[in-house]
Amino acid sequence: MRDPGYLHDPTAVELLPGVAPGLATLARAGWPLVIVSNQSGIARGLYGPEAFAAVLARLDELLAPHGVRFTGAYFCPHHPDITGPCDCRKPGVALFEQAAREHRLDLARSWMVGDRLSDVEPAGRLGGHGLLIETPEAPDDAARARAQGFAVAPDLVAAARLVGAPVP
Repeated sequence: MRDPGYLHDPTAVELLPGVAPGLATLARAGWPLVIVSNQSGIARGLYGPEAFAAVLARLDELLAPHGVRFTGAYFCPHHPDITGPCDCRKPGVALFEQAAREHRLDLARSWMVGDRLSDVEPAGRLGGHGLLIETPEAPDDAARARAQGFAVAPDLVAAARLVGAPVP
C-alpha cells in the first residue's frame, strides 16, 4: 500500500504493484497474514482509531478479489514524543506477541515483512525472519537490513519467493 503519510482516508488507499499477487501467493501457501502498524497520527490527534479501521476495511475490499484475508490487524496509537515510550510501537514486540497468542502463531517460523527497518527488526528479537521490501522512501534501510542479516526484496512477489511460497 502506498503511504502518503498519516494515511487515514480510505479513498487514498492505493495498492502498490505486486502487493495483491504477492499477498495472494502467501495466502494460497497457507501463511497467516497479520498487519502490525505504527499509527502515530492517532497520538498526534490527526485522526482516530475509527479512521484507521476504515483504511483497513478499504484494504480488505481491494484485496478480497485476490483471495486475501488478514488473520488479524494490530496497531500502536502511540508516539514516544507525545505519549511516552511503549512496548507496542515497532520495533517493539508487544503487538507481535499479542498476535502470536491470539492466533497461535509460531514467531520463530514467522516472517516480519515491511518497507521500513523498524518493521523487520522485531524478527531479530523474536527469533523469526525479517524481510525488507525496498522503497525509494527509505533508501538506506535495505543496506542496514542486510547488515543485520535480514533478507531484502524489491517487491512483495519477490518476497513471497524468498519466503518459499510457490509463485505462479
